[in-house]
Amino acid sequence: MTKRLHITKNLVRLSLPKPHQTIDVTIQFKVQLNFIYKKQFTNTKSVVGSANKIPSLIFGQMDTDEIKTVVVEQKNIASVYLKRNVKVDFYLPKYLDELSPHLLLINDGQDLVKMDFGNMFSGLTTSMEIENMLCVGIHAGEDRKIEYGTAKILDYNRRGAKAAAYNQFVLEELLPFIAFNYSIPSFKSRSVAGFSLGGLTAIDMVWNNPSLFSIAAVFSGSLWWRTKDLHQGYDETKDRIMHLQVRNGKYHQGLRFYFATGSLDEVADRNNNGIIDSIDDTLALIDELKNKGYTNKDIQYINYEDGRHDVETWGRAMPDFLKWGWGRNNVDTMKLLKVAK
Repeated sequence: MTKRLHITKNLVRLSLPKPHQTIDVTIQFKVQLNFIYKKQFTNTKSVVGSANKIPSLIFGQMDTDEIKTVVVEQKNIASVYLKRNVKVDFYLPKYLDELSPHLLLINDGQDLVKMDFGNMFSGLTTSMEIENMLCVGIHAGEDRKIEYGTAKILDYNRRGAKAAAYNQFVLEELLPFIAFNYSIPSFKSRSVAGFSLGGLTAIDMVWNNPSLFSIAAVFSGSLWWRTKDLHQGYDETKDRIMHLQVRNGKYHQGLRFYFATGSLDEVADRNNNGIIDSIDDTLALIDELKNKGYTNKDIQYINYEDGRHDVETWGRAMPDFLKWGWGRNNVDTMKLLKVAK
């Protein structure tokens, strides 16, 4: 028996057969057919359930760890597009007070472990400083420089050749997996963050899919990504790929952007203007966004004078990003704390 799971931007619903009956589930998401999951469901009437009591619909064995108020689960997802297993960490608050949480995807998810993201996220959740959200850390593969990048345009050295496949993995495999596996009928918003080259990938994905995503976060982003090398007649105004995409693109209401850099990110200064490239490229991209109509309300930028191109600096910026993107105002926080008591 085959049952179809229809996943739209707002609803996930699947009627299951009798208890103890095994079914094939065909997952659809913006494509006719992606893949089939098999799962033994026991005494479950419907995949649609209350987010306060999320059904345990785990495919196979999943490593689980609890950090205070956050459950951390790790899963290997076989990707048809990337032709490899992708390790993914799911950071899920144990108790959700809303049916539709926010979703944050984070490239280079392996770095979240190094910055102790689990405890950081747990602290912000426990103190109710941020809204309910599911954070998903996507570990990079061995071909990171090939899988990350701009999906539509390769850099001058043909890096990013699998960036389009990585996009397909996220959009057509990971998002349906999340919706179905956690039985969350809808997300209030979806966003993507990343570090260095993962940051470039994040803003490229969000910019080119504005109907799906709301926020792009770029930590020390590889915004130098360009179509020509310096000795190939490189033109600062024409050859930076992400800048060109924004310049040639359209304003999309509702998109927001977070940028973080460090004054010690690097020493390179291509145009000899006294500003390192990491900061220069970030400021130039912000100018392009503002030229499209985005304002300071839509853009947050922070530079750490002692910040470096490393996990420690990105870990320092992460709480600020989470509170900027999903922070509760003081009045709402005080009300929730009173209820919690």
